[in-house]
Amino acid sequence: MQWDDEVDVLVAGSGGALCGAYTAAREGLRVAVVEATDKFGGTTAYSGGGGMWFPCNPVLQRAGTDDTIDAALEYFHAVVGDRTPRELQDTYVRGGAGVIEYLETDPAFSFDMYPWPDYFRAAPGARLDGQRHTTPTPLPADELGELRDRLRGPLDTDRLGAAPPDLLIGGQALIGRFLKALSAFDNVSLHLNSPLVDLITDDGRVVGAVIERDGVRQTIRAHRGVLLATGGFEQNQAMRDRHGVPGSARDTMGPWGNLGHAHRAAMAIGAGTDLLDQAWWSPGMVHPDGRAAFALWFTGGIFVNQEGKRFVNESAPYDRLGRAVIESTESGTVSLPYWMIYDDADGAVPPVQATNVSMAPTADYENAGLWHTADTLEELAAAIGVDPVGLVDTVTRFNKMVADGVDTDFGRGDEAYDRAFSDGATPLAAIDQPPYHAAAFGVSDLGTKGGLTTDTAGAVLDAAGDRIPGLYAAGNTMAAVSGTVYPGGGNPIGASVLFSHLAALDMVATTTANGHTDDTIDIEESK
Repeated sequence: MQWDDEVDVLVAGSGGALCGAYTAAREGLRVAVVEATDKFGGTTAYSGGGGMWFPCNPVLQRAGTDDTIDAALEYFHAVVGDRTPRELQDTYVRGGAGVIEYLETDPAFSFDMYPWPDYFRAAPGARLDGQRHTTPTPLPADELGELRDRLRGPLDTDRLGAAPPDLLIGGQALIGRFLKALSAFDNVSLHLNSPLVDLITDDGRVVGAVIERDGVRQTIRAHRGVLLATGGFEQNQAMRDRHGVPGSARDTMGPWGNLGHAHRAAMAIGAGTDLLDQAWWSPGMVHPDGRAAFALWFTGGIFVNQEGKRFVNESAPYDRLGRAVIESTESGTVSLPYWMIYDDADGAVPPVQATNVSMAPTADYENAGLWHTADTLEELAAAIGVDPVGLVDTVTRFNKMVADGVDTDFGRGDEAYDRAFSDGATPLAAIDQPPYHAAAFGVSDLGTKGGLTTDTAGAVLDAAGDRIPGLYAAGNTMAAVSGTVYPGGGNPIGASVLFSHLAALDMVATTTANGHTDDTIDIEESK
């Protein structure tokens, strides 16, 4: 057939899996990156931390960690169980150190230890001092040159129109460093507004893909392989409904282009899938636009249901908290919205220190019926439609537990994560200073985590467990190595970075059908 372009490696998506593009280019392959939206970065660029859960990597070793891979494996196995293949889990836990070592040989990359405790304190091998978490160091935005204007996020820029920052941190810094590194290669092309819509096969092997540019379909030959890393399908409500993903596309934190195009293209040629009903969940504070956005770091308040009763540890790791909300809504014990109840110790604004999307003026929430204030708990209960007796009893009981220093109902403060935002102090704060307030909450997510099944090199498998030659996946397009749990901060981005890197190395080691590397042609960078 006639190809519009030819490369060695085609990477669909531009989040953490840019590591795969970088690795392939650095190893001498000709690479094209096609991004469906008008900005590079994917969901990774929205991450405030941009962290990677990579035990025992060189950054942590230099910081003096006494952690071991064996301990990290014990923890990961205990938490994930047998929900995903053991060899895939082992690859993830063991592989992070190597990818950091690989990247640090390029001066474009720089990383720091950012202590962040594992999310399951009681599991054997858990690390509570946070010494498994690594983040990119901040990057001045002007170091990206013209690519600065093509970098996604942060959330306030995309959703609220805020000016983009001059200093890139977290996920933006990670993506920025990959873009900076890629710009040094002349064997890479970057294309925006170019969604992958179909895969092209020849005798069972993926040999290229169809992308859409300005409504025109074009074919790209990929001699070594196609890496699918276009995020999840969280923005596609029809796919969420089809696969039983709780929550709503309206309330996801994923960018608008995460519609599952790559998932569908791979499934159309027989790719195996897993975890399609799963996401990385969180509580979501409801904003005046009606969207519930990921929120964490609560310095006070409790969550109550329609009966005025608590139903969860409010300081739990966000995915576990989100899952508890979903389980409660499915059982009928909680209806949406549920409410954060807090007092006037710090004023009328909810005690939420990390809203991810900045708060609007208080009046906007009040006018939308999302925030309420009353002199008594009974009056507050009436305003938000919960049982007044239940609310008064709940607050009374909670204040007694605060005085005793122990949450005997839901164990708030028992986990290291519960205390991560209070320098180890208890997260329990009494609700006893009127007037009293209520803020509406719902369910948000950081993206779906179900996707294509892969082997330890990121190669996509078919329904029978055999490789589909020429096809790879990473990030939220790949079925998550962590299964139905979230072991620790930096797990999603870490897996994206690692498995895209391993996929690229596998393609480097792969010869084409005729036994050698075919010549490829240059592609002009998409504007």
